[in-house]
Amino acid sequence: MRRSSAGGAAGTRARGCRLAAARELDRQLMASRRSPCLWRLWLCLCCCAACPCAPAESRRQEGAGGGYRVRAVAVDKGGSRLRAELAAAVDGGGSAAYGDDVQKLDVYASLETDSRLRVRITDAEHPRWEVPQDVIPRAAPQQVLPGGAGGAASPRSRVLSAATSDLVFTVHASPFRFAVSRRSTGDVLFDASPALVFKDRYLELTSALPPAGRASLYGLGEHTKRAFRLRPGDAFTLWNADITASTVDVNLYGSHPFYLDVRPPANASSSAAAHGVLLLNSNGMDVEYGGSYVTYRVIGGVLDLYFFAGPSPLAVVDQYTQLVGRPAPMPYWSFGFHQCRWGYRSLADLEGVVAGYAMAGIPLEVMWSDIDYMDGYKDFTLDPLNFPAGPMRRFVDRLHRNGQKYVVILDPGIKVNATYGTFVRGMQQDVFLKWNGTDYLGEVWPGDVYFPDLLNPRAAEFWAREIALFRRTLPADGLWIDMNEISSFVDAAPLDALDDPPYRINNHGERRPIGNKTVPASAVHHGGVREYDAHNLFGLLEARATHGALLRDTGSRPFVLSRSTFVGSGRYTAHWTGDNSASWDDLRYSINTILSFGLFGIPMVGADICGFFSNTTEELCCRWIQLGAFYPFSRDHSSNDTARQELYLWESVARSARKALGLRYRMLPYMYTLMYEAHTTGAPIARPLFFSYPNDVATYDVDRQFLLGRGVLVSPVLEPGATTVDAYFPAGRWFNLFDYSLAVAMAAGGHVTLPAPADTVNVHVAGGNILPLQRPARTTSLARQTAFQLLVALGEDGSATGELFLDDGESPEMGGPRASWSLVRFTGAAERGGLTVRSHVVYNSYDPSRTLVIAKVVFLGLQSPAPPRGFTVYVNGVKTSACRDHGYRRSGAFGVAHVAGLSLPVGEEFELKVAMS
Repeated sequence: MRRSSAGGAAGTRARGCRLAAARELDRQLMASRRSPCLWRLWLCLCCCAACPCAPAESRRQEGAGGGYRVRAVAVDKGGSRLRAELAAAVDGGGSAAYGDDVQKLDVYASLETDSRLRVRITDAEHPRWEVPQDVIPRAAPQQVLPGGAGGAASPRSRVLSAATSDLVFTVHASPFRFAVSRRSTGDVLFDASPALVFKDRYLELTSALPPAGRASLYGLGEHTKRAFRLRPGDAFTLWNADITASTVDVNLYGSHPFYLDVRPPANASSSAAAHGVLLLNSNGMDVEYGGSYVTYRVIGGVLDLYFFAGPSPLAVVDQYTQLVGRPAPMPYWSFGFHQCRWGYRSLADLEGVVAGYAMAGIPLEVMWSDIDYMDGYKDFTLDPLNFPAGPMRRFVDRLHRNGQKYVVILDPGIKVNATYGTFVRGMQQDVFLKWNGTDYLGEVWPGDVYFPDLLNPRAAEFWAREIALFRRTLPADGLWIDMNEISSFVDAAPLDALDDPPYRINNHGERRPIGNKTVPASAVHHGGVREYDAHNLFGLLEARATHGALLRDTGSRPFVLSRSTFVGSGRYTAHWTGDNSASWDDLRYSINTILSFGLFGIPMVGADICGFFSNTTEELCCRWIQLGAFYPFSRDHSSNDTARQELYLWESVARSARKALGLRYRMLPYMYTLMYEAHTTGAPIARPLFFSYPNDVATYDVDRQFLLGRGVLVSPVLEPGATTVDAYFPAGRWFNLFDYSLAVAMAAGGHVTLPAPADTVNVHVAGGNILPLQRPARTTSLARQTAFQLLVALGEDGSATGELFLDDGESPEMGGPRASWSLVRFTGAAERGGLTVRSHVVYNSYDPSRTLVIAKVVFLGLQSPAPPRGFTVYVNGVKTSACRDHGYRRSGAFGVAHVAGLSLPVGEEFELKVAMS
């Protein structure tokens, strides 16, 4: 939401020069990796001072560190852990740039699982800040290795490997550097430079990457980017800030130092391979991607690296979320359509919007309130004049009777006011962030505020009690936490050296002070933790506290939407892409951000449909709902100084909304099943095409389309005036989900120009998939009461598979041992003389699965376009005359068959055969 202090991006000329230098040196890279001396020359040219046009502040100072040498190294007897002692290189000279070198380092490497390697580098003599264990639980490094440590090391002792793992860790002794490689192919995944820099408040590490085209990187953020795939010269500053999302290439609301590296098949007989890299560090940092290298420059903490072996992109996010936490299950209702605006001034305004959607026949699941509902913008209050408590309670009760929900916003700043109960209770419990010996005074919408210190257990308890008290007055169904970077409208004067570290990260794209429009870095949290270290954690901590509060108060599955995020936030919250603008650029950029958050383990993500800032247009809003209807989180939201943009205000937009949201609501069983997959494996709901087609290198650059799950392709219009879409289709059959016609049959991937009328978005299902569908309705609760349909899109081999997850949509657990749920897998095939669909009930403790029925099955992609002479249906081997409603029609070169009038309980296994002659 709302006011931001964005600065323009800087350093474009510098990045361009570094890119030119990197390209010039790409052909020398492989040789340089074999020689530490050449390594130093290469790094100097590519990363530091090769570009005379680069501003001095954008370059690492020459000779910032002297590197390190290995004093001792040992591997435990099991071969899964390694520890090395490093000393600053005596002949490296060192440098006072950014401070003195830490003289002794400890390197700990561990194969924590067959697919995950950890490499941790820290000060051997003094403890340093790390992300707390209770925030991201993880194994503690073993202090004493079973095999002993110290002494001369044999060559074998410098290699960490296990027969069951595809990851190999190699230490090179003098100067120290390390490499991570893939056992099965010998491919080097991470090749650390010997120019390691480790100072108190400046850490630098560079890894070489393969030459041109061999590595495609994705992730690192949160930034609004023009392309999903990283481009040489891209730079990422990670320091959570309240900057408008329409500002490209600057640090935004969240910090995710994780990237996915996809490498194409080496030859025709091999497959693509992907791996992931996480630097688990909450301090501010700059990450530079130079095409042939990636460099981290971090202003504190430790170098705690995790490598995920993959080899598929889905396996990487599975392994990543095993470490940082699985995505929280979202309630079923959250997959409906949401409406919000900063500027709904009264209860009557809210009621008018709900009525407007009903009259237009557009689904509306959730009504939202921005800060307008508050009394003086104070959390946990209601404006007594415009949103009085009694009528508001009755309004929410009516929503609930209609199967609809209500969500309100909370900001972290608590108004300093001795008559305000929340403030008084917070002061009594001493839960606020400290600075210069007292509570830190910030300024946000209410005026002067204090911020709860959510590293303090008392603060989380305080937050939970305030939520519970407020819900006694207004039983909101979910909570929206905003401004939690933390955003403040005032800057504190520097208090100590932490407020002005020796290396300035590229904050706001202008190397602004890190305390700009936020809490000062010198502020103090519970336990003496400084804001300098914990700044990027606040959004995660608030999401955790809010999720826990709702779970405790309602006993139901929480819905939390947070603007600020960090590694692991997906365990607690959904996310939206922040304060975008009503522009065609922002429409396009939204796909890149949504795909990135899928990699980060936050699959429930969306952008403000039709744009937050600036006045939208009828055409833009029409095209945006066609895209936004397929965001995992689908919400229209706008600012108070813009023209209203509810979807019913233009008939053309309303027509597009009914059509696109109608398909979304039909697909709710499929999308909710994807939520189950996300919760259990980390798989994104919205995915780049290469997740399903990694061997098709043309998919690596596709970022104007995306997949829902493995096989539903969304190809939106992203330019004004367009009536066609240039869409990329991987090899196979692709069927239009609106009319079931065959759109494309490709022997190899390629671009196809599709018609895109003003009211239509192109959505296709790939052959080989079975989609569970239901009838559309105004709310998800009504849609859930309708009969199921199976859409069987046969692949070229005549087969298809799919699955369906069912539960009540609101129990805290999703698929857990204490929950009631069902999981059913379907297989379909075109066999000689007919068609078959079988179900296999994997698990079933959800009683309604025995009364919910599949009433219709549709087969797409039948080889014979001519209608059959005979049509006989068998259920579990018994010929049935009950389903007389069946048919067959031609669709291009293929046929479409349907069998209706069925009554197949979802929770019971069945075999449906259609004999055709």
